[in-house]
Amino acid sequence: MIISYGKPQILTERLLQFIWQFQYFNKKQLTTTEGEPLTILQPGTYNTDQGPDFLQAKVRVGNVAWAGNIELHLFSSHWNTHGHTSDKQYGNVILHVVWQHDVAVHNCKGITLHTLELQPLVSVLLLQHYSNLMASHDFVPCMPQLPVLSGIGWLSWKERLMAERLERKAGYVLTLLQQANNHWEEVFWWMLARNFGAKLNMDLFEEMARSIPVTTLAKQKGQIHQLEAIIFGQLHLLDADYTDDYAVLLTKEYNFLRKKYQFKPVAQQPVFLRMRPANFPTVRAAQLAMLVQQSSHLFSLIKETEDLEDIQKLFNVTANDYWHYHYQFDEECTCHPKKLGVSMVNNIVINTLVPVLFACGMFTKDQSLKDRALLWLALTNPEQNIITKQWKACDVFNQNALDSQALLELKNNYCDQKRCLDCAIGNKLLRRES
Repeated sequence: MIISYGKPQILTERLLQFIWQFQYFNKKQLTTTEGEPLTILQPGTYNTDQGPDFLQAKVRVGNVAWAGNIELHLFSSHWNTHGHTSDKQYGNVILHVVWQHDVAVHNCKGITLHTLELQPLVSVLLLQHYSNLMASHDFVPCMPQLPVLSGIGWLSWKERLMAERLERKAGYVLTLLQQANNHWEEVFWWMLARNFGAKLNMDLFEEMARSIPVTTLAKQKGQIHQLEAIIFGQLHLLDADYTDDYAVLLTKEYNFLRKKYQFKPVAQQPVFLRMRPANFPTVRAAQLAMLVQQSSHLFSLIKETEDLEDIQKLFNVTANDYWHYHYQFDEECTCHPKKLGVSMVNNIVINTLVPVLFACGMFTKDQSLKDRALLWLALTNPEQNIITKQWKACDVFNQNALDSQALLELKNNYCDQKRCLDCAIGNKLLRRES
């Protein structure tokens, strides 16, 4: 719910919680709505689960000290609207904090609640500034004020953002681990294939990887064309009537292996539109096949390797000779070896190696793996994309992949969602006006 005060000012319950959490209001000579002196001894701990908004608070009303919980509403009457009157979960509320007091309320024990009205106590400038942030259409709401935070402040905030991002990604990996019956090599194969699919084909490449167990891949490692046949065939990249001898060979191999292993291809074909030839799914599939052939128990090896440069060497692969002269079947081009480039290797480090290693550290309670994942990010070149370039234009530095990942997290999951109240930058800006 949103209440408007004049043209630019808005108030939400989340803003009210923010104001209370950080005590951004005039606390001199507080009184309840009934005129009793009020002292806030401890505002409580913000509760993101069900129940009262703040837990384990302490206040003094008159000469009596109270310990319990605090509930916030825009209007006092919302206590009744939300059904708290008969809810025992709210029976230990010691103070009802509201923006505007319109009616006295009581708890399930029939006790009238002490109420504090915040509206006369909050700076109009704070509300104005919050309104400006919410109405902004800039790259990020606070763009005109950036960089705002000090160097140390940015470092601390980026570390927290990176932790949130990695924990979320690790959660996805751990979900895959359950689906793979706790087989880490299988999960790594799925994630690696997804990475090779890039943005447009990632889901299809992961689906392809799920359709080919790593044990099956291991059996076909002796011949690169057999690995390519399986991967290309499962991706529907052999469906056309090609005249190229190599395409005919792969199709023949795939038809045999498909029957042998009872493969079920992915639902759709990968897309090629608006894509550079070096990123065509055919090229990426060929590079992936070569990586599979040249490696063994890849994730186990990665876990045992500490030096990032040694890790990067593991991905120093080039698709087989046929692809030197092709980006697609039946279309010959000048010689250009399809080597996995530095930027792609860095992308794999950022989006596959680090999340899986971090998830493994969480799963096994091995802090050294989590620390290594963060270190690898700090040692990897930063991502360069539209978002990071715009951050740079705002004088926000981007020195390594840890920075760029944190800035992506900030933009996508804070700025775009207008979560200024949960952001260190928004907090500092509003604190200036409190």
